[in-house]
Amino acid sequence: MASDKEKVFIFDTTLRDGEQSPGATLNIQEKLEIAKQLAKLGVDIIEAGFPFSSPGDYEAVKLIGKEVQGPVICALARARKEDIDKAAGALESAKKKRIHTFIATSDIHIEHKLKTTREKVLKTAVEMVRYAKSFTDNVEFSPEDAGRSDPKFLFEILEATIEVGATTVNIPDTVGYTVPSEFGGLIKAIKENVPNINKAVISVHCHNDLGLAVANSLSAVVNGARQVECTINGIGERAGNCSLEEIVMILKTRPTLGLHTDIDSTQIYRSSRLVSTLTNMLVQPNKAIVGANAFAHESGIHQDGFLKYKRTYEIMNPEDVGLLTSKLPLGPRSGRHALKEKLSELGYHLNEEQLDKAFIRFKEIADKKKQVVDRDLESIIRDEQRIAETTSHYELENLQIACGTGLPTASVCLRRTSDNVFLKDSALGTGPVDAIYKTINKIVQIPNELIEFSVQSVTEGIDALGEVTIRIQQDSLIYNGHAANTDITIASAKAYLNALNKLIDAINRGEKILAQKEELKSKKGV
Repeated sequence: MASDKEKVFIFDTTLRDGEQSPGATLNIQEKLEIAKQLAKLGVDIIEAGFPFSSPGDYEAVKLIGKEVQGPVICALARARKEDIDKAAGALESAKKKRIHTFIATSDIHIEHKLKTTREKVLKTAVEMVRYAKSFTDNVEFSPEDAGRSDPKFLFEILEATIEVGATTVNIPDTVGYTVPSEFGGLIKAIKENVPNINKAVISVHCHNDLGLAVANSLSAVVNGARQVECTINGIGERAGNCSLEEIVMILKTRPTLGLHTDIDSTQIYRSSRLVSTLTNMLVQPNKAIVGANAFAHESGIHQDGFLKYKRTYEIMNPEDVGLLTSKLPLGPRSGRHALKEKLSELGYHLNEEQLDKAFIRFKEIADKKKQVVDRDLESIIRDEQRIAETTSHYELENLQIACGTGLPTASVCLRRTSDNVFLKDSALGTGPVDAIYKTINKIVQIPNELIEFSVQSVTEGIDALGEVTIRIQQDSLIYNGHAANTDITIASAKAYLNALNKLIDAINRGEKILAQKEELKSKKGV
């Protein structure tokens, strides 16, 4: 068992492995928003992306490296010079940077994926770690599919890469195949059989294919690993990754393990909600730590015990993960000062203009609900932030829906902000939301394809605030739209307009760049 106060570094890969979850695509600004929240959470390393994989990933890593202070900013690269060059370029502005390079080491990967030999894999790993070291002293090496690799070859490649400068060696259970005793034993064997292992931090990256990612990670740190690679809500490839909130709260709740992290656990719930909203991946109600039922007690026996003494059925305080017990209930008669105090309590510090806008939205919702809870307020703030970050080319002025046994009809009035002109039209649809979107498309007349639509209730009850997330596509580029309202049809219309406004922004940027190129050509011609 570890000695007292040994730190476990938290390496968050929500923006890299987490974003590989089907349907979890994030745009650059959304990645930056999550990265800033991860910095508030106190993660040690943010794996911001895989720069070689796409121009968007390159720009996201570059922006995060420039804007986010505190954590080390890490970029992933295959064991190839061109990948490492891209990673180094994207990290150029980061004050604290890391290049994470990897190559597969299991025989099944070497033979069937890489179609090469162990000798060539070893040579490549050494050369590429040495090359990455020429850009930064902070280099991480991962032998992909380490859980199914021959231990002797694994020991050999770890020793060789540490020798040329790897400061962290990551042991991935890439396909989630191992069990805790086996994976913990592997970490112990690495410590015993890699002579220079004391020169590097042992990291682990466990997948959840058999539901063992957290258990395997815990077994690893008990056996000497001192970095855990994880994601918010456990999102990631296939069944996901080790859940950050779970591994962190295990170490916090079980101090006898002698391990700790520097995570501010009161930021866990907010981080979970942000990632869930932006990726449009709902958190299951019975999810540990952050699920809606995680601190709920319905059984009579449990309720009786809980009311007599909380510790009978709660091993953690809800406040520890950022679930605040409301000491200042907000309702229709609450004032601006009360709202400001509550938002400050939740960690939101708004200027006067932002507070004015939030107060208007709060009053609108408070008139429709008996009580506005923390999750409602968080949704309002996120909604206002999205509006502020997007140029408002079209705004919703009026919406009327006719539904029943006949064909649903939507009548929509939009305001075009460029000339303050009001545009009206109507259309039939297969349902009310379809009718709304067809009407908006008739007015705006910008080709796009709706590829995803989802609704999530922020709280319980028939007066709940509903959050709508949509994705539209044009020319293989995807634009996300979000909005929240107690009326789901209004939220649907506003979410669609939010995405369309982003699409119009992209079109305008493209036209501006084209015009600048034409002007430059003209000047050269003269």
